[in-house]
Amino acid sequence: MSESHSPSDEPPSVDTGVAHNARVWNYWLGGKDNYLVDRQVGEHVAGLFPVIREVARADREFLGRAVRFLAAERGVRQFLDIGTGLPTVDNTHELAQRIAPKSRIVYVDNDPIVLTHARTLLTSAPEGLTDYVDADVRDPDAIVERAAATLDFGRPVAVMMLGILNFVLDTGTARDIVRRVMAAVPSGSCLALTHPTFDAGLGGEGNAAAMRFWNENATPAITARSRAEVAAFFEGLDLVEPGLVPCSRWRPEAGAPAAVPQFGAVAVKP
Repeated sequence: MSESHSPSDEPPSVDTGVAHNARVWNYWLGGKDNYLVDRQVGEHVAGLFPVIREVARADREFLGRAVRFLAAERGVRQFLDIGTGLPTVDNTHELAQRIAPKSRIVYVDNDPIVLTHARTLLTSAPEGLTDYVDADVRDPDAIVERAAATLDFGRPVAVMMLGILNFVLDTGTARDIVRRVMAAVPSGSCLALTHPTFDAGLGGEGNAAAMRFWNENATPAITARSRAEVAAFFEGLDLVEPGLVPCSRWRPEAGAPAAVPQFGAVAVKP
């Protein structure tokens, strides 16, 4: 992605007059698939919550470590990536197929912005397969049904839910989504999840003002959750060491950033 978009690049269903999470996140990561309104809101949020760019980078780096762990150490060959976001460097299929070219990946999002870029996600190693499902995270049954065209739900699946449940404002609904998706996959499947927090011990108190501003000026609405609330998403699953930690500290590599107010964990379905 080498140049910023103009409004004419997007279909009519995309509102380029309101900041949108996928584009603002892209801006924080240093991408160019964003508009002036996204950059303005992104800068204001960063002023309220300066660590946000570190959070974005840490979340992205967690994806890389998690996929490499799942593919290389757990031997997972199927990935269901829910809440895909805009494509960038080292997407899930690229990471997984670099280790296991036969890997199959299904991306899920209902954002027309992401849909316009889905062709970037549909590249694949010749031995493997990638697909894109246009579905809402709030409809897990539809996600599973459509993903079954590409994935074999009789074999382990790695469910990736990075930075997506924070857009499901009701915690009970968010927990039910996780339960229903994980109920559809067999023993040996895994859940990789990240989620922002308000916890002061991780510097998350700044999230409160930033998220209030976001919810008044951008879309979709967002929330953060406590460690206990995020831990509840893994109920019935076995957490992989080091458990639920700031995503920057999950199996960190040399030079990894300090703890950020974004939890991350990988767990296995027994």
